[in-house]
Amino acid sequence: MRIALGVEYDGAKFQGWQAQRSEARTVQTCLEQALAIVANHPVRLICAGRTDTGVHGTGQVVHFDTTAVRSERSWVRGGNAHLPPDISLSWSREVPDDFHARFSALARRYRYLILNRPLRSALWRERAARCYRPLNAQRMHEAGQALIGKHNFSSFRAAECQAKHPVREIQELTVRRQGDGVVLDVKANAFLHHMVRNIAGVLMPVGVGDQPVEWVREVLERCDRTQAGVTAPAEGLYLLAVYYPEQFGLPVATETVPGFER
Repeated sequence: MRIALGVEYDGAKFQGWQAQRSEARTVQTCLEQALAIVANHPVRLICAGRTDTGVHGTGQVVHFDTTAVRSERSWVRGGNAHLPPDISLSWSREVPDDFHARFSALARRYRYLILNRPLRSALWRERAARCYRPLNAQRMHEAGQALIGKHNFSSFRAAECQAKHPVREIQELTVRRQGDGVVLDVKANAFLHHMVRNIAGVLMPVGVGDQPVEWVREVLERCDRTQAGVTAPAEGLYLLAVYYPEQFGLPVATETVPGFER
């Protein structure tokens, strides 16, 4: 049978999602080791979106095939019993054989957190990027609307991106101020490598006033990564939710990412 799982993790101490040949600590490796104990056989996971070193997940979705018969409760509680404190399973569902955590997804939502104050934070040091200059969230939001829709996102694509083409469709993009920080939310059918971090890196110069609002559209239309801003740090990025057809009956992660409320 095929099992789907909801996963959350603090990415600060992981070398990304994907298992590696080296002894690097990855989310996939830890999960596969824990679930293999519950299943009593080796487990190979497929995820909805591979996250980089330092990136967090509150709504990651994975699937695996198994011959073991376990209840939904047993997969979650048994897995959690063998996982480190910075990974947790939140739900389990048996799914049809044609379900695929990556290819069945209709859309994904990411959140990028920017701590916006002069002084550094002991608590947010691995959970948010920091900009010490004041950011105008409204200007960032206005500029970001140029990215909504189906576009060639070559200007927001990492050089090592392995996607076959750069066209993606952003369905929602919002930027808002929240206490001492600025929150960027982006929902799209799919994302390129470093796409959200590069969007944040382009919007921040607009927020501090170094670039006009129109600059974001110009960067998009150039289709040239070298003409865009820097890639924002990994620690501010969260995979917030993955959306699937209703027929699979999978939960959608709630917004469990903490905010900057005082």
